[in-house]
Amino acid sequence: MLAALFAATFFALSASCASRSLRHFGPARANLGRLVVATLVLGAFAHTAGGGLGSASTGWFLLSGIIGMGLGDLALFAALPRLGSRLTVLILQCLAAPLAAVGEWLWLGTRISADQVLWGTVILAGVALALSPERGGGRIAGGGAALGFAFLAACGQGFGALVSRKGVQVAEAAGELVGNATFGLTAAYQRILAGLIFTALWFAIQGRWGRTAESPWAPYRHPGAGNPPGAGWGWMVANGLAGAVIGVSCYQWALATTPSGLVLPIAATAPLLAMPIAYWLEGDRPGKRAILGGLVAVAGCVALARAR
Repeated sequence: MLAALFAATFFALSASCASRSLRHFGPARANLGRLVVATLVLGAFAHTAGGGLGSASTGWFLLSGIIGMGLGDLALFAALPRLGSRLTVLILQCLAAPLAAVGEWLWLGTRISADQVLWGTVILAGVALALSPERGGGRIAGGGAALGFAFLAACGQGFGALVSRKGVQVAEAAGELVGNATFGLTAAYQRILAGLIFTALWFAIQGRWGRTAESPWAPYRHPGAGNPPGAGWGWMVANGLAGAVIGVSCYQWALATTPSGLVLPIAATAPLLAMPIAYWLEGDRPGKRAILGGLVAVAGCVALARAR
């Protein structure tokens, strides 16, 4: 549980760093840049102190990276401009956990108790309360396609976690030590390496066919002023370190010891933890509903930890 909470915390910190990075480089280049940073840092560790690519579960973690950090992230970036960040994250976080829990039960036979289901649901209800629009919200731009992209992003996150859990089982069966930070860092490297290769190939193909509005290889021109790319390198590196290095490593560490149906509700609190960070760095004050939802989710996390 502690590793999942660390993951949520660093995911929250990376959100503010990503926001700054996006202003300088745009979504495609900022996303690709954070993956490059993470691959270099985690690769240096994995090929020296970790297991590199020699684990029995490497294939499963590479597949998890393609599903979660490749297909899932592409769907996420497609949903964001259509639904907005609040509704996209709401759908993503509230669907990924039950999808992973049901999948793990059907495929791997992992069962969680009724109390754990209850408190996991309370956490997701708090997240939903905090992230839901203050008023009706109006018409959704993009209609069914927008909702479809958000659902695919949730499937990417949920099923990516599920495949990671399968990788843990394979590593355990091979006699590898899985309940430590070293395993988490190595697994994170393998996932991000696959995500980087998939994303780079995707943008290369899209750029060749001329079907992408923003190629990471082309110079980015922000519609605003005063955001020279050189000033954003620090935010890109910080985004990669906080989210893709530390956050994903803690996330993999948590999945190595805890069912995905319990890890994902904890990780879903990242948008709530991001609120005080955004207020501190950007002066973005959360509303009353967001604060109330955050308190409900935190209470659910405490109860879930006690229910283990």
